[in-house]
Amino acid sequence: MTTAAPDDSKNCIVAVTLDEESIGRSGPDIEHERAIAIYDLVEKNLFAPEGASEGPFTLHLGITGNRLMFDIRREDGTPVVAHLLSLSPFRRIVKDYFMICDSYYQAIRTATPDKIEAIDMGRRGIHDEGSRTLQERLAGKVRIDFETARRLFTLISVLHWKG
Repeated sequence: MTTAAPDDSKNCIVAVTLDEESIGRSGPDIEHERAIAIYDLVEKNLFAPEGASEGPFTLHLGITGNRLMFDIRREDGTPVVAHLLSLSPFRRIVKDYFMICDSYYQAIRTATPDKIEAIDMGRRGIHDEGSRTLQERLAGKVRIDFETARRLFTLISVLHWKG
């Protein structure tokens, strides 16, 4: 006897907000990354909090002290669960990610296509590492797929950015 796969069509995020108190000043490149990540995340994602019935959900991300806050609610605003994750596992990854992003943004203005591609491959590699770390940290709390983790990692990075 086989068990049916869960129907995840409603296990998704339909709105994302970032805690304005957590966000530092940022330039147009960072604001652009943030807007794209939110748009892409809402367009297509898998987000299933453990123990909660199906969604859809809204997500408010913020930083509280040294913790990353995931405030998960129903579409009508009813609280589902809030998770606080240590920021420590993300600090080095985010620092490396921003260093390579700075190199990338400088390179796209003056470098050869080969150099831009090499930097972009490194950038994607660090981004993937952050995404896998996020999936590991959310294991047993919220089920997400890799693409959702990638978009969430971008937003976590924006929260770290202090201009």
